[in-house]
Amino acid sequence: MQPTRSSISSVVRVEPRALAAALLLSLVTLAGCGRGVTLTSAAPSEAPAIPAREAASFPDGWRFPAGQLQAAVAPSAMITSDNGIASEAGLEILRRGGNAVDAAVATGFALAVTYPEAGNLGGGGYMVIRMADGRAAALDYREIAPMAATRDMYLDASGKLTDRSVVGHLASGVPGAVAGMAAALEKYGTMRLDEVLAPAIRLAEEGFLVDSVLHRSIRADSALIAKFAGASLFLPGGRPLAVGSRLVQPALARTLRLIASEGSQAFYTGWPADSLAAEMKRGGGIITREDMARYKAEWRDPVRTTYRGYSLISMPPSSSGGVTIAETLNILEPFGDLPRFGTAQYTMLLAAAYQRAFVDRNEKLADPAFAQVPTAELTSKAYGARLQKTITPGRWTPTPEIARTMREGMETTNYNVVDSRGNAVATTTTINSLYGSGAYIPGVGIFMNNEMDDFAAQPGQPNQFGLVQGEANAVQPGKRMLSAMSPTIVLDPADQLLLVVGSRGGPRIITSTSQIILNVIANRMTLADAFSAPRIHHQALPDVLIHERGGLPADVSAALQAMGLSLQVGSDGLPNGIMRTASGLHGVTDPRGNSSRGARGF
Repeated sequence: MQPTRSSISSVVRVEPRALAAALLLSLVTLAGCGRGVTLTSAAPSEAPAIPAREAASFPDGWRFPAGQLQAAVAPSAMITSDNGIASEAGLEILRRGGNAVDAAVATGFALAVTYPEAGNLGGGGYMVIRMADGRAAALDYREIAPMAATRDMYLDASGKLTDRSVVGHLASGVPGAVAGMAAALEKYGTMRLDEVLAPAIRLAEEGFLVDSVLHRSIRADSALIAKFAGASLFLPGGRPLAVGSRLVQPALARTLRLIASEGSQAFYTGWPADSLAAEMKRGGGIITREDMARYKAEWRDPVRTTYRGYSLISMPPSSSGGVTIAETLNILEPFGDLPRFGTAQYTMLLAAAYQRAFVDRNEKLADPAFAQVPTAELTSKAYGARLQKTITPGRWTPTPEIARTMREGMETTNYNVVDSRGNAVATTTTINSLYGSGAYIPGVGIFMNNEMDDFAAQPGQPNQFGLVQGEANAVQPGKRMLSAMSPTIVLDPADQLLLVVGSRGGPRIITSTSQIILNVIANRMTLADAFSAPRIHHQALPDVLIHERGGLPADVSAALQAMGLSLQVGSDGLPNGIMRTASGLHGVTDPRGNSSRGARGF
């Protein structure tokens, strides 16, 4: 889940469906230019009302000026993902009459083909679903530690932490992506598994052209890929796949065809499980056929909270995203109208809220099957108000003091779907680092995750993202490792769909996702400007405010340092999002990176 290379989105606009068809469904009203789009009822309604506020100003010279980034706009349906080809696969399903869940599953399987650095069958993730009739659900298909896992398995003989939780076969947890996507389709989809898999199968069998983005991605991680079996496919002759060459993946196509014809369980009990277990044994990993057979995705109650009259639906543990975002917003809400965006006062309050929420995140959150997780307390308004009182505007309190007071998880990809009926899906899925552990299962055609590093492999010591986590997230067999993934759906005060958003970027997932939400609700930005705006990150430890280069003016930096903050320049997460507006659905992918991102709509 580390920050990665990503790109300005490509946008395809497709003519809207006939108005008569939409009226026949009695579910969506399409309107002309400048008029509202009603997504959740048959009767016309106003677009979400975001109260007016003086426009936020970005720092002089900031690389993404306000008003420069343009959202993709579509009147009926929208998909945003990190890969345009995969978004097209989901759009194909929507055009064929599928709903948002059908399209999300199709996009997820297509990403496994077209986006090998993060799209996956060898990892896991989370899905938040909100149907137009008001039903909401959270699906946890996070990876699980193999039954042979032990608490100190990544320490050497002297007790020092090794890199075996990051590189190689031993770094992998039991993958959950196939089980999770199939479970979502079975409960909320309208199409068969073989139907939604058809685009991914076609892409794997017929191939697709390698663009400069995929070429650069493979080249950047060629040293890792070269160590394992994936080298023969992605580094032919020892060189990264050339731009313009066609990537055909017959092993992956065979795996997808098996899943399409025999169901997801065939992946966990059939020859793919045998191939995976054999490769694990050969490479020193510990995932067995029995580990595969016992894997199960878990339906959970979403985390629900409100912020200034808007409702959020997000992921509960084993993800830390929903709880940490809810706690952050509950800390900020008692301040009322926040200081002007970009000021030292605004930045300090936001950093202090993150600091306190991350202290709880790192110490108290874990797989609920293995720990008593105080979700209700951490997400309560009363708890947020209590923490808000520990903040003194204008004075920074060091993290060790906060932790004492309060004692009474790059490579990820996010995609979102809104269909013409108003159903919405936010999905974040990962194999952790780019190309995961590097371990490749040649008979199955997949890279394996290195999610075991998201455990506290050595409680109290930082992982690859600098997170210092507690005993609650120590390695245990059968346990889901804590994650920062934060797929979130936001409703306006009238309970109409407003935002569908999520991100990639390790712990920055939490801060980037929540800042998009704050920028829209509290700072009254358009979705495009909400993505373009400079962002900050604080995760309690290390006690450092990370900001983007050029994101803090010199006078703001000086004021923050005078308050007692330590500052450090760093990169940020890479979110995707969809927003319902008066002009239709706006889709935006973050402009910071260089992946072949895609917003697609009709």
